[in-house]
Amino acid sequence: MNQICNVVTDIVQWIRQDHAEWPLRFYLEVLAWGLSVGCAIIMSVTVPDAPFLLLYPVFITQCMIFAWCAWTRQSFGMLANYALLVSIDSVGLIRLIFH
Repeated sequence: MNQICNVVTDIVQWIRQDHAEWPLRFYLEVLAWGLSVGCAIIMSVTVPDAPFLLLYPVFITQCMIFAWCAWTRQSFGMLANYALLVSIDSVGLIRLIFH
């Protein structure tokens, strides 16, 4: 039980430190996370007729926010992942608009 408390304490301390070092990035990551979860909920509730004209721009926005946050953390893997997702979702949005 003590080990679990230590892990939780370490996580809370890490969150506080992250917020103190880059408050803007911290709040943007929370915003992007909320947008991501919101899109997933909307998609799961509305399948098979999901409102992609609404969802794609939000997907793209949250991925761009996460990409910027990854860049400021100097995390190449996450930056590459979100840049690729922005590209894929942008193609999907363009195909949806012109289809």
